[in-house]
Amino acid sequence: MKKVTINDLMLWKQEGRKFASSTAYDASFAQLFEQQEMPVLLVGDSLGMVLQGLSDTLPVTIDDMVYHTRCVRAGNSKSLLMADMPFMSYATPEQACDNAAKLMRAGANMVKIEGGDWLVDTVKMLTERAVPVCAHLGLTPQSVNIFGGFKVQGREQDKADRMVRDAIALQEAGAQVILLECVPAELAARITEVLYVPVIGIGAGNATDGQILVMHDMFGISANYMPKFSKNFLAETGDMRKAVSLYIDQVQSGEFPDAAHTIA
Repeated sequence: MKKVTINDLMLWKQEGRKFASSTAYDASFAQLFEQQEMPVLLVGDSLGMVLQGLSDTLPVTIDDMVYHTRCVRAGNSKSLLMADMPFMSYATPEQACDNAAKLMRAGANMVKIEGGDWLVDTVKMLTERAVPVCAHLGLTPQSVNIFGGFKVQGREQDKADRMVRDAIALQEAGAQVILLECVPAELAARITEVLYVPVIGIGAGNATDGQILVMHDMFGISANYMPKFSKNFLAETGDMRKAVSLYIDQVQSGEFPDAAHTIA
């Protein structure tokens, strides 16, 4: 496996080649993912739920994220590595720069931030200072208290149109990847079509350029609950390495996610 860069993701979008990605939180699994040639990894603030046993991601700190980013990078030198900016670590552009620098020094190739066009100035400041950005739209878990729970976003026409405008604004501000979580498949397809940067989906249908799963969901071992859109690949294979390989293959072929793992 050669080292994956944002240029590879851009080329794959142009070629119509779908790609898989997964969360990772430690060196051992990071190495396993490299061996199975997983092109993109995310050190997600989901660690608050799947590692720390919390009910949401809000208590996760920048120090938590730096620690786990360093661990993942130690086990994997080839995958493109994104790292989440946790709750209130990017409330201002200046604060975002300070905290993003910590993640980049720990080994991240890109940071991920949640929110719409209010992040335009932040994205501009980060990218002008050599920090690539993935912008996360749809169900943004850090906004769980605003949404009143983990709910599908973008069902209403006005909210769908707003999400399209946000995606375009963030792309024009310099975001190099857009991640869509828990949005209707039709909306995800629409956003993927209008953007020239790669779009990664989770619970957003199979029209996006890439897919991502929380690794614990991929293996069917999440402590709290299994989202409807996730799939237990370990149950089909009985082996973690084969499970990862099957996930990658089914994303590339478009077999996953199918209708049973898609939000209408």
